[in-house]
Amino acid sequence: MKVILRQNIETLGNMGDIVSVKDGYARNYLLPRGMAYVASKGNMQVLEEERTRLQVKMNRELNNAEQIAAELEKHENAITISMQVGEEDKLFGSVTKEMIADQLAEKGFTIDRRKIEIDEPIKVLGIYTVKVKLHTSVIAKVKVWVVRQDA
Repeated sequence: MKVILRQNIETLGNMGDIVSVKDGYARNYLLPRGMAYVASKGNMQVLEEERTRLQVKMNRELNNAEQIAAELEKHENAITISMQVGEEDKLFGSVTKEMIADQLAEKGFTIDRRKIEIDEPIKVLGIYTVKVKLHTSVIAKVKVWVVRQDA
């Protein structure tokens, strides 16, 4: 059976490709999950309309991500996390993604902790640069100041 893919599928192809698959795979998996259409001229037109809507949506998301990245990278948006320390300025525990996300939320940025990338565990006082992946092509860098907590 020939089908038109509605999304990128690693083993088959990219959105808009016309591929041949076994009838059972198409009927039982691809079509019910909305991953493909049966190949026809009418469905090709529907797919083109979907593609243009998707492109507009992706452009809007990219612009929003770029604006947020520009705001995050401003120097006044560096975040400060105070932690308890022991000998040689080593932290009790480490700075987590949740702590960074909470501090960003206090500054007005709602960012999911899963989008925050810490290269190495933060276990010592200092200044660190943390990456925030806002979009597939937009990564913002945020300064994190880890300071001693007042007793």
